[in-house]
Order: sequence, then structure tokens, then C-alpha cells
Amino acid sequence: MVQEQISPFRLANQQVSQHRFTKPKEVVQWMGAMQAQDYGMVRWAVGLRLPEPAIQSVQRAIDKGEIIRTHLLRPTWHLVSAKDVRWILDLTAPHIQRSLKSRLKELELSPAVLSNAMKVLEATLASGDHLTRDELISALEKNKISGRDQRAAHILMWAELEKIICSGALRGKKNTYAHFDTRVKPQKATGRDEGLQKLARRYFASHGPATLSDFINWSGLPALDARKSLALAEKHILSERIGSTVYWFTERVEQRSIKDSVFLLPAFDEFIIGYKDRSACLSSLHKPSAISVNGILWPLIVSNGQVVGLWKKTLVKKQVRLQHEFFPSRHLVQSKKFESLLRDASDKVSMFFSADADGRDAK
Repeated sequence: MVQEQISPFRLANQQVSQHRFTKPKEVVQWMGAMQAQDYGMVRWAVGLRLPEPAIQSVQRAIDKGEIIRTHLLRPTWHLVSAKDVRWILDLTAPHIQRSLKSRLKELELSPAVLSNAMKVLEATLASGDHLTRDELISALEKNKISGRDQRAAHILMWAELEKIICSGALRGKKNTYAHFDTRVKPQKATGRDEGLQKLARRYFASHGPATLSDFINWSGLPALDARKSLALAEKHILSERIGSTVYWFTERVEQRSIKDSVFLLPAFDEFIIGYKDRSACLSSLHKPSAISVNGILWPLIVSNGQVVGLWKKTLVKKQVRLQHEFFPSRHLVQSKKFESLLRDASDKVSMFFSADADGRDAK
């Protein structure tokens, strides 16, 4: 393997350039977890990895609880399979909770306040109702637990990490929360070492070739735990060295050629966000345009395995329209073939979002 093969290899393993799954829940389980603070965009992240992308099928999988949206890694929102959410939280939640201690203290969210809040949320959702964020905050306020400033966001995140709440079904255009134990089926407990091994194997299967540093960045695990995770998984995965860097992956997939290919990736897509080192597909020259100084990762145009520009979705008279902006790049050849591929890719995105009622994203 040489440096130029890394990006095609990743596009294949990430199910962007070739598809081995037909159901949204299968894609999410294969990926391990998919960053999901932009709800509209993460649905496209799942859709583009399917042979027949349809926003309705992705939303149904979320509404049915096959896919859960919750705070899981680093921490931020992720999509995760309902079959995986318990054991992954067991691995990651303790570290995330420790990292929140100083901020919780600033917000005057003491252990006693958080404990009381958890009881309120559990009692509020125990009936099986799916409630909006505002409705949960109202329940907290009625019990004299203030949601001012960022207190509500941190209380709800803590409840997700404690496996008390998780995503519910979409209500109109609003996301909801549900009672975790009602929403997610009980599962046999996974031992910590088993969980560490599973997480590494899942990551390097779906994101490989990738480095230990990439895995640490993606998982949010402490470096010591991440190294142990890789060591436990090492006999199940392969590695190759390029220069002084070791890359890990699980199998040599038969790669479909990505020559003359164009993909429109959503904001925060795993093809970019899933790695600490993004140089295989994104040049340092264009990085400031693709990723803002405060960490916002814009929707990207990828051609021949390289990031060559940005795209933006707008709504014009209830019709989805796309705008494209290209970087000056030696990788970009704007031929008639490229224009045709870009038009096809854009049509898929437009059709995907146009099928979502009036095209507006859920809040």
C-alpha cells in the first residue's frame, strides 16, 4: 500500500464508493458510530452509504429505535446501532463524565442536583412517551431545577451518558427524547476488555486504513485505553507501514476505481471527521476552507478521492437547490465527464432532501 491508496481504501471501507449493506441500521452498525450534531446532514451520511438512498428509510430506522442518536464519543452527538449503544456507553461514558466535572461545577450542577434531575427525567419518560427538549426542560423547571445558561444541555447529556434517556421518534419537525431502557432492549453485559477489542475492530474495519492516533481522536478514549484496545484487537486486524507511520485495517477490500468519481459528503462526515490526520484526502492549503477555526466541518465535494470544494443546500420555493464552490486544485479536472458526475451526485442529494416534506431539517 502506498499513500495514494489510502483515500480510495477508506472510501470503499466507509461504504461511500461501494455498498455492501441495504439497510440504514446495517450501515450505522458497520460504522460503529457516526457524528450527528447536524441532524439533517447525518441522515444523508447514512443515505449516501446505501445503494438506494431515501431519507424516509433512514428516518424510519431512527423512529423505530433501530438507530439511536445520543452523546457517545468525545463527547458529541452520534448515531449508533441500538445493538451497540449499551456497551459503547459503558466504555466511553465514564471518561466523558470525568471530563465534564469542572464545567458542571461552574454551572452549579452538583452530584445532588444531577441525581435529582435524573429522577425527574426518568419519572417523566417512564410511561413510554417521547417528549421534546422543551417539554423535558419544563418538567425540570416544575421540580425547581433550572435549565438556564447551558444547564439544560449538560443535564440532558448527563442523562444520556447515564443511560436514562436517548433519542425518540421525530414528532413533526422536532426531535424527541425517550426512556432509554424502554427504547433499547436489554443485552448481555460486555466485559471491558471485550468492549475495547470490539470498538477497535469496528473502527479499523469501517475507517481503515487508520492509525492509532486516528483511533484515539475518533473514540475519545484515554490514550492508555486506546492502546490497550488496539493491542486486544491486533490479532484480528492487519497493518502496513508507509514511511514511519503504521496503518491498521481488517481486510483488503476489492476496491472499485474512484477515477472520475464525485461524491457530495455531508457536514461532519466520517470520511473526514473520523481521522486526526486528514492529509490523505484534504490538502493543508484547502483545510481552512473545509474546516472552520471553531471546528465546523462543511459539506464537501470529493473527486477522485480528494476534497476539491464545498457544496451548500438551499430551499427555493420548497425545492432543494445546491450551490457548488471549487478550490483551485490539481486534482480537479472540470471536464464534461466531471460535470455529468457532479450533476448526478447533486441530483441524488436534492432528491434525498426533497422527499423530506418541505425540505427543512428537523430541530
